[in-house]
Amino acid sequence: MAEQIEIRSADHSALDWIRQYSPFQELESTELEKVWPHLKRWRYRAGEEVVQEHVVSTSAYFVLNGRLALIKFDRVTDQFNAGGFFGEISLLDQKPRSGTIVAEIDSDVLEISKACLDELSRTDSVVALKLYRRLALYMTEYVRNSASLYQEMDVLLVQDGGCAPGYNPVTAFVTEYLEKQGRKVFIAATGFKSIVHNHDDDYRCLISDEHEFRHLEHIPGVIHSAPLREARGAAFRTERFPEFKEEALQQKAAVNLAERKVKAVIAIGGNGTFKGIRSLTRFLPEQVQTFFIPVTIDSDVLGSDCIGEYTGVEMGAEKIRCYMADAHTHHRCYVIEMMGADGGFHALHSCLGAGADLAVLPNSEYDHLAIARALNERDGGAVVVVAEGYKKQERKDQNYTGNAAEFFRDEIMKTGVAMKLRLVCESFSRDIRGAAPNNLDIMLSQRMARKVTLMLTAGMTQQMPAVLSGKEYNIPFSDITTSNSVESELASLSNKLL
Repeated sequence: MAEQIEIRSADHSALDWIRQYSPFQELESTELEKVWPHLKRWRYRAGEEVVQEHVVSTSAYFVLNGRLALIKFDRVTDQFNAGGFFGEISLLDQKPRSGTIVAEIDSDVLEISKACLDELSRTDSVVALKLYRRLALYMTEYVRNSASLYQEMDVLLVQDGGCAPGYNPVTAFVTEYLEKQGRKVFIAATGFKSIVHNHDDDYRCLISDEHEFRHLEHIPGVIHSAPLREARGAAFRTERFPEFKEEALQQKAAVNLAERKVKAVIAIGGNGTFKGIRSLTRFLPEQVQTFFIPVTIDSDVLGSDCIGEYTGVEMGAEKIRCYMADAHTHHRCYVIEMMGADGGFHALHSCLGAGADLAVLPNSEYDHLAIARALNERDGGAVVVVAEGYKKQERKDQNYTGNAAEFFRDEIMKTGVAMKLRLVCESFSRDIRGAAPNNLDIMLSQRMARKVTLMLTAGMTQQMPAVLSGKEYNIPFSDITTSNSVESELASLSNKLL
């Protein structure tokens, strides 16, 4: 716990010393003497936190000695030594902190709080006004820098659609590779929705180089992209924006991007994101380059491996193995719904990876009577994996309210076979979306980021980077198919019941 240190009466050397901090530079010595009693001195031992990210705090701090670190994205992004100053924004806006400050070594700091400023306003309004004016100049500089930063954006990234492992790594690598080519990279804060709303705070500036980031991090929205390389989830996205199907909103977004002088747009996501960027492209000026990078657990873009599919299968197979162990122990049959809207890639490959008994896929027909009889012959339990898109239209036509696994279970029960195994349904495994991307997906992110950088630099447009069987190439928007399929031989390999 921080230790409060008694502050002695100010002498001239102390007053001259504190004047080095910007907020106090306009104050005369007599005015500084009035401020001095309102300050608090704290000693933080190595490892102790001064402020916590996302926690509301209304104090600013001046570093007297020692060294403190600013931590964002679980890594050190800046350091404060003697003479350093932090917390001035939270002092004024009283909003949650944007990062955590921790003492790297034993450190002493001076604290000035909002309550102290309020008290000073009552006792000496002239001095308080000078302090507020200096702090306001700080804030004004932030606002001006922010406004100018987003008036002209070079390359804009858009993450949209459902979450999947790999959104963040490919964003980090695209930023790194383009930055090395001298390009400036920005990203929409919440997908296509941000482009339609089009306020300055709808965008973020991504910076890969750590030194450049430290130079600009005081500007709102500037983010160090390097820590995203192994981050889970999608840091800049929306839970889909169906309204973007309207041409009026697509046209509005195109106008907004033209006004901000965007030179290239790179959309990152699945089939819905591709439809969004292709529709937007129709209304963009011809000189604006557009690209699409496929990130989807279910690999629903034909002709390429998709970022996220490797982690998805790895995690999906592990979940199935857990159910297999429990099924064997309790002599039951688990019917598990997994991702697989059209082709059923994720459900099939997860089933094969784990060695489950059957993968039930969309657009496939099954002999439910034979399956029921085969399950009854199983001695130690069974696991059936059902893709979420199984008989989707039929379920909709019947107003069926259950999931795909429950529908398949009901089909088994309707055969009239008295089941010896208890059929237990498990719903869609959404937690897989938040899995940490594995090495294969991180490597695929690197390859696609490099490929899109090369295409952009070469002046190409309306292209998707693709990797298949280890080979890199590109697919024009006009040739992209967003309804993937699975090989029939693989599908038959997953049926161990018949």
